[in-house]
Amino acid sequence: MREAIMAVSAEALVGEVARLKVLGYRLVTLSCTELDASNLDILYHFDKDLGLKHLRLTVSKTAAVPSISPVYFAALLVENEIQDFFGLRFEGLVVDYRGTLYLEEEALKTPYCRFSLRSAASPAAQAEPNNAENSRCARP
Repeated sequence: MREAIMAVSAEALVGEVARLKVLGYRLVTLSCTELDASNLDILYHFDKDLGLKHLRLTVSKTAAVPSISPVYFAALLVENEIQDFFGLRFEGLVVDYRGTLYLEEEALKTPYCRFSLRSAASPAAQAEPNNAENSRCARP
């Protein structure tokens, strides 16, 4: 069994996910990882008859990503989790916790980012990427 990984653009994401659903694929989960100071990789994992297929979306941390929760309702949990932990925004979420699914409103940082986003509104986000104390992304 071979795994297929296909790069997809944000504009084509929902259409490709809908196509996979029509073909009988089930959504397994999503994975997110930080590539560098300004980009994230999101992998969408699907299964059909014990064969895996993956969609890879590379996006800027500041970009809004279309939600696939209108196609696969259960995706709302993982998309909200990615919002909490990476600060990425998903547009069109069926249920949007706005960064508070796992984290309290008082939490000011996203814990899974190694690099800081630099913004005038958040002085703590001005830290160097290797500074362990301030190595998290500022929440939007």
